[in-house]
Amino acid sequence: MLIRNQEAIYLRPMQVSDAYELHSLRTRNHHFLQPFEPIRPAAHLTLTGQTEQLAQAERDFAAGTGYAFGIFLNDTDQLIGRIALSNVVRGAWQNATLGYFLDQVQNGKGYTSMAVGLVLDFAFNTAELHRVQAGVMPHNLPSIRVLEKNGFRREGLSLHYLQINGKWEDHLIFARTIEDTQSPSL
Repeated sequence: MLIRNQEAIYLRPMQVSDAYELHSLRTRNHHFLQPFEPIRPAAHLTLTGQTEQLAQAERDFAAGTGYAFGIFLNDTDQLIGRIALSNVVRGAWQNATLGYFLDQVQNGKGYTSMAVGLVLDFAFNTAELHRVQAGVMPHNLPSIRVLEKNGFRREGLSLHYLQINGKWEDHLIFARTIEDTQSPSL
C-alpha cells in the first residue's frame, strides 16, 4: 500500500525490512529529536531495537491497532521520517493518536504537513476512524503549525501529560474528526 502526494512524498507502511534505514535516520537525528521524545533504553537506538519496533508495527497494522508509515521522497525513495496513528481505540470512540518525526535536514519543506494530510485521508477513509488527536508541547510551534494547517482544532491544555526527555511536560491537545473533513470550509 502506497499513499502518494504528487508533489514530493509518499507514505508506506513500515516493515522490518526498513530497520537499517530507520536505524540510520533515528541515530542521525537523536540529538535533534530527544527534546521531543521520552528517554528510552539504549537498546532502542540499536538495529535490533529498531527491528523489534518495526516487527511490532507490522503486527499492529495487521490487527488494526496501530498504523505506522514511513515518509519517503518520491524522487529517491529515501526514508525521511515516520508518521503513525497509534493507540487505536474502536467501539464508541473510533480514535487514534497521531505522532510523527522528520529528518532534521528535511524540515521546513512542508513534508510533515503533507504527510499529516495523507495519513488523515487514510485514517478517515481507509481505517474508518472518527477522530484523530495529537498532543504537542506548547513551545513546539512548528508542530502546532503543521496541525493547524491540516484543520486540527485546539481542544485544551493537559498538564503534566507526558514524560518527555525526563520531565513531565504539559501538552496542547488537538483533534480532528471526520465531520471536520466533510465541512465545506476545509
